[in-house]
Amino acid sequence: MQDLYYIAIEGVIGVGKTSLAKLLSKEMNALTILEEAEANPFLSDFYHDRERFAFQTQIFFLLSRFRQQEEFPQPDLFHKRVISDYIFAKDKIFASLNLSESELQLYEKLVRVLEPRVPVPDLVVYLQASPERLMNNIRIRDRASEREMDENYLRELSEIYNRFFMNYNSTPLLVINSEKLDFVNKEEHLKQLLEVLEEPIQGTRFYNPLV
Repeated sequence: MQDLYYIAIEGVIGVGKTSLAKLLSKEMNALTILEEAEANPFLSDFYHDRERFAFQTQIFFLLSRFRQQEEFPQPDLFHKRVISDYIFAKDKIFASLNLSESELQLYEKLVRVLEPRVPVPDLVVYLQASPERLMNNIRIRDRASEREMDENYLRELSEIYNRFFMNYNSTPLLVINSEKLDFVNKEEHLKQLLEVLEEPIQGTRFYNPLV
């Protein structure tokens, strides 16, 4: 395994970030940082009325993510790595999509104060999938807060995520086409990914397995 201490998994809602983070943590004997999305009291209202509840939802997520990152765990004798199911910078992706111009200006002032205190991953893994696959995953897991989410929102989010990572250069980046991958139920898919992670990754690498 290459010398990676902090690995972050990213992707649009429903792509399988948390599931993969948990699997990799088990395989690598790593500590985990999992986003507390369901703890956001504004989230279900946001999916019902995005314009009205966007700012409250965004600020709650920003401060929640910052608190988790500020309490970043240190390595110990039993855990040599940390794996997270998000990067702090994702917050700006959602803000740019959902906030009004005046709200975004206020939001960015707050981010500039918080961001320097957030640790930077050694590797970011970006999972890509079609909006149709994402919507299907969301329906299957059936979270109460996501029941009013629509596919058009996922399409908007997918486009802005792709633009963000097209220009991403803050860390090494592994982009995975996960459309036909099932890390949870197909052991060979996870094994193949672990083999990829054994290799040094510099800049951006694309992983598009034939399955």
